[in-house]
Amino acid sequence: MKKKITLPREKEESDVRLAPMMKALRAFHSAMSTADMHDSEALARHRSSQEHLSRLVTPAVAVSYAKDMVKDVPIEWVRPDFVHRDHPIILYCHGGGYTSGGLGYAGILAGKLAMHVGLEVCTFEYRLAPENPYPSALEDAVEVWNHLTYLGYGARDVIVAGDSAGGNMALELALILQSQRRMLPAGMILMSPWTDMTATSSTYEKYRDTDPMLTYDYVCGARNAYAGEDVDYTNPSLSPLYADLLDMPPTLIEVGSNEILRADSENLYKKLHKNGCLARLRVYSGGWHVFQVLPTPRAARALDDVADFIREVGL
Repeated sequence: MKKKITLPREKEESDVRLAPMMKALRAFHSAMSTADMHDSEALARHRSSQEHLSRLVTPAVAVSYAKDMVKDVPIEWVRPDFVHRDHPIILYCHGGGYTSGGLGYAGILAGKLAMHVGLEVCTFEYRLAPENPYPSALEDAVEVWNHLTYLGYGARDVIVAGDSAGGNMALELALILQSQRRMLPAGMILMSPWTDMTATSSTYEKYRDTDPMLTYDYVCGARNAYAGEDVDYTNPSLSPLYADLLDMPPTLIEVGSNEILRADSENLYKKLHKNGCLARLRVYSGGWHVFQVLPTPRAARALDDVADFIREVGL
């Protein structure tokens, strides 16, 4: 009798079906360079393409969207259509390297969070670099936070979530609040967060050929457009990995095993853990940068893990 041999499944079936889209995503990001970030026409095409790509992703079902304004900052409330709790809510910071992304792009993950977690999500369209470099985006984040407090949401009523550059923003928002001696969010959900703008970790080279979303040149181009080219990237206001990170709220970090920013997540988890913070790191085998955006079983599991984490830490 022959022994049955089971080969490891490196990719989910749905990942294989999405291969053409993933190739398009890689081409989309790798086409951008530092020079392109300062070319208004190239940057406009890049931003428009991102909004178009977001429409290719299956939208969340059973949620409703409502736009509003906070001074000059457009915001959008994403609410589950089913019975759900009023508190806490999620303040979601979208990714895009601080140089792209609007409410259309943000609405994809905001909708998925609302659907899987069963909480209301507030997202916003912050000012983008290079037209509005650091700290413009963070100022907009603080403005939205202040608006939530005006609406009656206390710090313990808000979970801050973010992906990629939005993960950087979520951490920086917590650090700003801490520096102002204000209460911190109830928790943080970070998906493939960009925590180290030095771009020196070994995972940039190790996963160069397996991350369909990001390239080293794209990361450096976005970084330079946002922060400038002649600055100290270890400044904690740019790279939260180099902050003290004391007394941070309960934090869930999700990252794909095959992405160039993997070390940004792993090193953040180590530092939070070393400082006695409640932190959990989930590395998803075969995942790429912000894989939660696309409609795959792996993405659904990761979003369900967010719901489990919120419940387990009592939020």
